[in-house]
Amino acid sequence: MKPEDLDELKMVSEHKNPNKNLNPNWAQLLQKLKSSVANTQLTRNTKNIPVGSTLGKRKERSNEDSVDSQPNPLIPTSSDCSLTDMLAMDCEMVGVSLMGNKSALGRVTVVNKWGNVVYDEYVRPVDYVVDFRTQISGIRPQDLSKAKNFIIVQKKVAELIKGRILVGHALRNDLKALLLSHPKKDIRDTSEYAPFLKEGRSRSLKNLAMEFLGVGIQNGEHCPVSFSPLIIFSVVICSCARK
Repeated sequence: MKPEDLDELKMVSEHKNPNKNLNPNWAQLLQKLKSSVANTQLTRNTKNIPVGSTLGKRKERSNEDSVDSQPNPLIPTSSDCSLTDMLAMDCEMVGVSLMGNKSALGRVTVVNKWGNVVYDEYVRPVDYVVDFRTQISGIRPQDLSKAKNFIIVQKKVAELIKGRILVGHALRNDLKALLLSHPKKDIRDTSEYAPFLKEGRSRSLKNLAMEFLGVGIQNGEHCPVSFSPLIIFSVVICSCARK
């Protein structure tokens, strides 16, 4: 994506949402994206390529192109695995308590703005796990056999996100599971972003990804390493291009 593409996205977004003061934090996020893209070598073959994710190069396929040649939008566009000024986080839960209806942290994944994983750890719950919720969490019993202590993971995540913009979906739940807090001004939550709401209600990440990216996620076992990059910028940027 070129810097001028982001300029266009910003104008479209402002046209769709004339109240620029509705959420200046998101405007700031877009501006940071613009600066990052300007310093990154991304190759585009034609000027008419539709706007896609910064985390997955997408292009128009001609009729002779095979379906198999279509790039995976979940593949990072850079090999940079450094700690960037923006991070996305996703947490997976397992069921504890007698009935397994109480949630406990089972896995934490943090990715940088390129979609590369900078931290991914299984967490050993203090309470006995009754339900691994594998179909949703992707967590299996063997995954927790060598999982790290909650306190260790909590401390590491706190260090990673400190002073950085944190992006995610329903982040309040993830932060609650980690027993952490984060400055409101540094949070970008796709479940609360006004343009993403439907009749004032939050929509699932699965719904947003399908609408704005045409990508199906959380079909079967949920693996945060594969879908968390979507949370960072793909849905946000592509939504701005929708009229």
